[in-house]
Amino acid sequence: MNSIEFFFEDIKSVPIHEKILLLHLNSLIKNELKKTGDISVVFCSDEYLLEMNKEYLNHDYYTDIITFDYVEGETISGDLFISLDRVKENAAKFEISVLKELYRVVFHGTLHLVGYNDKSEEEQQIMRQKENYYLSEVDFEGLEL
Repeated sequence: MNSIEFFFEDIKSVPIHEKILLLHLNSLIKNELKKTGDISVVFCSDEYLLEMNKEYLNHDYYTDIITFDYVEGETISGDLFISLDRVKENAAKFEISVLKELYRVVFHGTLHLVGYNDKSEEEQQIMRQKENYYLSEVDFEGLEL
């Protein structure tokens, strides 16, 4: 069975409004003409993600997300590891709600899985436009982390 699941690793769980996030992730995947496979979204600490970054990518720096792509054809599958510490810091930096930044990062990872990259400046612009579009579809009124 194909599904999107959420996990908290080495941190306390927070109210991510799972049903709303699931609805919008499935909509994003369908809108990008793909099918939902098995996706795990794992929220964790900076230190947990740093260790993964070192171990699997040989990168020794903090990041907000690492995406492991297991896509097969049109079926979107993968693991998204997201640092809640980094999300909170970026939300403060960009003066937006933590929940909105959290959704942005989840959408960002999912956009990678459906085929978007962000290596070049042009790709980054397209990725940001897609993130903003999918964020605009979410009614954050009354939602908090």
